[in-house]
Amino acid sequence: MNSTPKEEIQARIVGLQVLLAENNLDAALIVQRADLFYYSGTGQDAHLFVPVEGLPLLLVRKSFERALEDSPISDIREVKTLGQLKQAVDSAHTGKNNALGMELDVLPVNNFRLYEDLFPGTEIKDVSPLIKWQRMVKSAYEIEKIRRAALLNDELFSNVRCLLREDMSEMEFAGLLEAFYRKKGHQGHVRVRSFNQEVFYGHVMSGANLAVPSCSVGPTGGPGPNASMPQGAGLKAIRKHEPISIDYVGIVDGYMVDQARTFFLGDPPEKFLRAHEVALSIQNTLARQGAPGGAAEDLYNIAVEMAEQADLSDGFQGYPQPVPFIGHGFGLELDEFPIIGRKSPHVLQPGMVVAFEPKFIMPGEGLAGIENSFVMTMEGFSKLTHFDDAIQVLS
Repeated sequence: MNSTPKEEIQARIVGLQVLLAENNLDAALIVQRADLFYYSGTGQDAHLFVPVEGLPLLLVRKSFERALEDSPISDIREVKTLGQLKQAVDSAHTGKNNALGMELDVLPVNNFRLYEDLFPGTEIKDVSPLIKWQRMVKSAYEIEKIRRAALLNDELFSNVRCLLREDMSEMEFAGLLEAFYRKKGHQGHVRVRSFNQEVFYGHVMSGANLAVPSCSVGPTGGPGPNASMPQGAGLKAIRKHEPISIDYVGIVDGYMVDQARTFFLGDPPEKFLRAHEVALSIQNTLARQGAPGGAAEDLYNIAVEMAEQADLSDGFQGYPQPVPFIGHGFGLELDEFPIIGRKSPHVLQPGMVVAFEPKFIMPGEGLAGIENSFVMTMEGFSKLTHFDDAIQVLS
């Protein structure tokens, strides 16, 4: 097992404690799996109690043995009930506990009420904005994981030529790509924080299916296999001279990277070539102009203006309901801060990772666009995903 280094976990805990103090919170009780892994190094069924001062306490229901192997937290205890959890917190934390932070953006209401009963006299406040703010800037350790995920994705795209054939269904093609991922150790599950959003590796679609709207929060949707999972690959056969988009999330040790490329079997129509060139121009302009201290919203406004100047506003970032962003953060989850979008409050900082995805939806025909992942350095954006940005034409 590849455990998170102790010094990495300690730095994250200290960072959270600073945020707790600045926001008048006495402690945080972390339960959401991605956050729990970030601060403790384990994804087991557990609670992590972080006081504003002092050492954290990891309280594990299942599996205690696995948590001991995974986590460098010094105080790890086995608890089977919420009552035992309360006793453990009370015995370890003798300071005041008037304001307790929990992840109220994802915590079910019924669970929230249980915790209210468990900690009478304690006000439970939302600590999610602080957590998401801290996780927005990646450490060198995290960026190295993301670089490895980018290498995995570049390898996947390089292998498409060996897998893609005319008349195979989108789902059959997706299965071949996913088998390649799994052989390389991909975890399969792509974590998203947004309520009721689900991602299975990503989206593989072709032709008119690329323009089918869905519940997806991204620019593309697709029909999916059925009405229960209404996004991504469907049963449509892949044909010549139509766009085939692979928008997949590579993952190494929990850390992900987001990337999309367009393939054609045979020569692509001119309109797709032109729209693709505009998408590339938008991506490259944003990568050049983004710099530490810059406003994320400014980059979005540049992208919208460039699409308008190219007379490609209709269908830009989705159709018939375009999404109000051109890029997003990622890490342990696909939908992290910063948001490069309309009314975004985020200011670019070194250590942020961002996926730019300028895309043009053509109803009834498909999509033209690109997606690449970048990391913000002191000098500006540096590209992480390096597979050829051009439309890939296969014979």
